[in-house]
Amino acid sequence: MKKFARLIKTLDSTNKTNIKVQALATYFTQANDADKVWTIAILSHRRPPRPVNTTLLREWAAELANIPLWLFEESYHIVGDLAETIALVVPAGEKPTLKSLTTFLKEMIALKPKEEADKKAYLFENWSQLNYYERFVFTKLITGGFRIGVSQKLMTRALSKATGIDEDVLAYKLMGNWDPDTISFQDLVLEEKESDYLSKPYPFYLAYAVEDGVASLGDVSQWSVEHKWDGIRCQVILRKNELFVWSRGEELVTDKYPEFQRFVGCIPNGTVLDGELLPYPNGELGSFNDLQTRIGRKTLSKNLLTKTPVILKAYDLLEWEGKDIRHLPFVERREILERLFSSKAGILNTVMESLPLLLSHRMDFDSWEAVAQERNLSREKRSEGLMLKRKDSPYQVGRKKGDWWKWKVAPLTIDAVLTYAMRGHGRRSNLFTDYTFALWQKNEAGEKELVTFAKAYSGLTDKEFREVDAWIKKHTLERFGPVRSVTPHHVFEIAFEGIAFSKRHKSGVATRFPRILRWRKDKKMEEANTLADLKALIPTPSIPGKESLQQ
Repeated sequence: MKKFARLIKTLDSTNKTNIKVQALATYFTQANDADKVWTIAILSHRRPPRPVNTTLLREWAAELANIPLWLFEESYHIVGDLAETIALVVPAGEKPTLKSLTTFLKEMIALKPKEEADKKAYLFENWSQLNYYERFVFTKLITGGFRIGVSQKLMTRALSKATGIDEDVLAYKLMGNWDPDTISFQDLVLEEKESDYLSKPYPFYLAYAVEDGVASLGDVSQWSVEHKWDGIRCQVILRKNELFVWSRGEELVTDKYPEFQRFVGCIPNGTVLDGELLPYPNGELGSFNDLQTRIGRKTLSKNLLTKTPVILKAYDLLEWEGKDIRHLPFVERREILERLFSSKAGILNTVMESLPLLLSHRMDFDSWEAVAQERNLSREKRSEGLMLKRKDSPYQVGRKKGDWWKWKVAPLTIDAVLTYAMRGHGRRSNLFTDYTFALWQKNEAGEKELVTFAKAYSGLTDKEFREVDAWIKKHTLERFGPVRSVTPHHVFEIAFEGIAFSKRHKSGVATRFPRILRWRKDKKMEEANTLADLKALIPTPSIPGKESLQQ
């Protein structure tokens, strides 16, 4: 644990990539193999389940620190991070521990089913034996909220430096459904086994957002254009008559989408499709809000499968006839993919017509102006904008500039009134920076009232955040723990990517990725938009398409 805590301290204290890579590489050279595996797991979001809820953590930390709970809570709201607050208030003991990272994590796994008294005793014992930073790391692992500024790509780069194994090979090996509690470093990283690759996806290739205008990309004829669909990026794998569905978050989600089992026997073995998993209610593309009714469900009822079926919108082919074809130019991969969809090619039998599978339409243009016109149709076509892919580009690993770009439509906007505020986190933990916004509507008595509809915590400058914070502290109406209601007064322009009706929200509307665009000091709160204005932005359902699913 000491080596791991020192590593995290180094990573957390710098924003220089080279220093982080060197620190990780040194750690992977010196740590024992079991700790290496757990470190890889933690940095690639494979953390053990949380054994103790945060309410108990706060109560027990206050008790061990011999301070009242209200004082701990106030300290927590100021510090902004639970693990850091506990590390600060709990006194260190005089008996340092020599347990390894692996030992601690195995104990945490075993702790989850135990009684509260056992959990409390375990925490008291270990909090008292760890120094400040070790206690911070230990508590982070307990809460499951372990986030530091290290991407999996950076971690893979460091592991490559320590082992001499190619980064792309490591990225491939580290994907998949492996368990850090049972797999060895030899099996995970060093050993080559053909059977390990049956279900494994390829590392996803990610696009950068267009920054300087599309004209800077050069000759438009060198670019392939398609719509950017708003769903779940995934890879669908067919090998040896088995199907595997992987999300971009490296989660195996095969059982969540049983519709795709119909691909087995229809799509040839040795095929890996890259595409977007999309809701398809009533024979047309739905919204991301439709898809959310299926995300996270442990069981899928027959009614849910009927109400919100899904399809795969395929746009790339990564493996064909059992061969990795990522090195081929994009247009060659697409040509093979399009043959897969062509009934004339004789590759697929007639049941293809009923498969939950669509081909993302690829377009060529003779001017960037024509591309811009197509982008303007994005919301009408239920997309987020356009994807621009260089025709001769291979399928690369991770996010790399040059060959793939996303050109999203301008966000939707609405002017709303600030009604609630909460303290931020990290460097903003002493400021009120997390805001709730509301819009006007008429109640049953015909009077105007504000109805909350969204929360946002980004978009203002540091100076503006400080100014709003000072105003909030002077105009607080009520306090609800860390939340304050404030006098309705200030108007902010809120931007968001998508919008849909929702029964889960008081406003009846759900917005996607809301953030503050600007502070409208020029507007009085009476001039803010209404809930009706917001609902008017929701796309009108189009007439269900009549094309067959394979087109």
